[in-house]
Amino acid sequence: MTALGVVFRPQLPPERLRAVARAAEAAGLEELWLWEDCFLESGIASAAAVLAWTERLRVGIGLLPVPLRNVALTAMETATLDRMFPGRLALGVGHGVQSWMGQVGARAESPLTLLREYLDALRALLRGEEVTTEGRYVRLDAVALDWPPRTPPAVLAGVTGPRSLRLSGEAADGTILTADTPPDGVRRARRLADEGRAAAGRTGRHRVVVYLHTATGPDADARLAAELERGPVPPEEAFGVAGDAKAVAEAVRRLAEAGADTVVLQPTADEPDIEGLVRFAAEEVRPLVP
Repeated sequence: MTALGVVFRPQLPPERLRAVARAAEAAGLEELWLWEDCFLESGIASAAAVLAWTERLRVGIGLLPVPLRNVALTAMETATLDRMFPGRLALGVGHGVQSWMGQVGARAESPLTLLREYLDALRALLRGEEVTTEGRYVRLDAVALDWPPRTPPAVLAGVTGPRSLRLSGEAADGTILTADTPPDGVRRARRLADEGRAAAGRTGRHRVVVYLHTATGPDADARLAAELERGPVPPEEAFGVAGDAKAVAEAVRRLAEAGADTVVLQPTADEPDIEGLVRFAAEEVRPLVP
């Protein structure tokens, strides 16, 4: 079954998060996703709060920028959250926006090398292993978590390019795709990730999470058009949906048929009723999605 979520975008002030989390829990939404965008809100702090405010809701962080965070710190924070709230956290990491990384003096010359080293070390630490490594970027000397997760949580990679998608298949447990990814892009991403998994001799399902530009309500078409106009790709190449539950469910189904395991509705930056969108997703769209 395709999992359905909504992302709480950090363009909203942090004090709005509690009401949204509780609305998601009450409505029966499966997943609430969070971003760590510079310089808006912390992914870990936000996830900890949502997990504490709720009992059932799964929380995804999509994603933490690896140049900004020492891998041992990320492992410690992830393990702590997973031990307190077992099985409810999905963690995504990625290159980060390079201009933001430059602003804080953390830009890597080879983001791909950094991500590979980081994924290998992070997943090993979360498995409870002692890690010693002297990489180009990741250097650890006999580091092991005293309180590793009882069951290591999945670590996903938020990536876009061909080399990064293959790396995600090789070294991550899943892939997070941006909201500008159409169904054909999901198929391409899964194919590249599967190539990486085959090269690494890995088996089993590789989880694919994709965001979906979504707007509903009286001004949905105008808000979605404005959102796509501001995006990184030409609007005609972007994928999004504006309309009622039937229209949104159809877009979700198209992404699922292309290979998405989880579809996360991404509201426009000016969404006027985020709590209402959460309820709409859980109560009206979910029953229409297989």
